[in-house]
Amino acid sequence: MISLWDSSLQEKISELHDDTWNIEIDETIVENNPARDWHQYISGSFAHFRCSLCRRTWGSSRVQVVFHFHLNRESRQGTIKLRCYKQECRTCNEAQWEEPNFPVENTDVLVEKLVKNIRKKCYGEDLGEANRSSVFDGRFDGPHESAHCEACQLGICSQAN
Repeated sequence: MISLWDSSLQEKISELHDDTWNIEIDETIVENNPARDWHQYISGSFAHFRCSLCRRTWGSSRVQVVFHFHLNRESRQGTIKLRCYKQECRTCNEAQWEEPNFPVENTDVLVEKLVKNIRKKCYGEDLGEANRSSVFDGRFDGPHESAHCEACQLGICSQAN
C-alpha cells in the first residue's frame, strides 16, 4: 500500500523546495495528537475493502486518513506518517480489521491536498483563499457503515458527525 502513496508523493514533491520527503505507515499515530513540532492533516476518501475470511468486497464512501508530518530543517528531510483507518466485514462473526484500497485518483487527490498543507505549515507559503476550501474531486461513492468503521468506533470519523 505504501508504494501507491509514495509514488503519488514523489510526483508532487517538486513543490516542496529542495527537501527530501518520505512517507511511512504508522498505525500508532492518534488523530489530533501529533508529536511536538509535527503537523497534522486529516481527510477522508472512498476506498475498497476485501474480507480476509469470506473474500467479500465492499466500498466505503468515507475512509478516514490521518497524516502527521515534520520537516527537519537542518537535514532538509521531511517525514510523513500515514494512518488509514480500517473496516470490518459486516457478514463475518469473527471479522478482522481490513486495510483500505484507495483508487489511484483518490490517493493523488489526498496527496495533493497534503502537499498544500505541508507548503503552508512547513514553508509558510500563502496559497491564497482559493485553496482553503477546495472540494475533494476523487471518486466518492458507496455507503458508509459506522458499525464496522474503526474510526467511527474510536469516535473520530468525520462521516459519523
